[in-house]
Amino acid sequence: MNPTARTLDHSTDFLPYRIEAVHPPAQAPEWGEWLRELGFIPGEKVMLMARAPGGDPLVVRVGSSTFALRRAEAACIEVVQLAEAAVPA
Repeated sequence: MNPTARTLDHSTDFLPYRIEAVHPPAQAPEWGEWLRELGFIPGEKVMLMARAPGGDPLVVRVGSSTFALRRAEAACIEVVQLAEAAVPA
C-alpha cells in the first residue's frame, strides 16, 4: 500500500480522493469484480458523502454516481487524497 494511502472507510467526509487499488477480501473475491462494475476502478475520483448512525453503511460518490457501501466493502478500496482546490480570493 502507498504510504499516503488509506482505505475508503477511513477517509474524511467531503474530501476528494483517487482510487489507487481495490483489494477484495480472500473470503469474498467476487467483491473486486462487483466494485469494478460499479465504477470503483484505479484512477477514478471518489468522495465519502455521509455515514449512517453507527458508521454503516457509507454513502459514496464515484464519478457521477452515488452508492451505499457497507464499511467492509469500503475497506477494500485503497485511496489517496487529492489536493483540495484552491478557493479564489
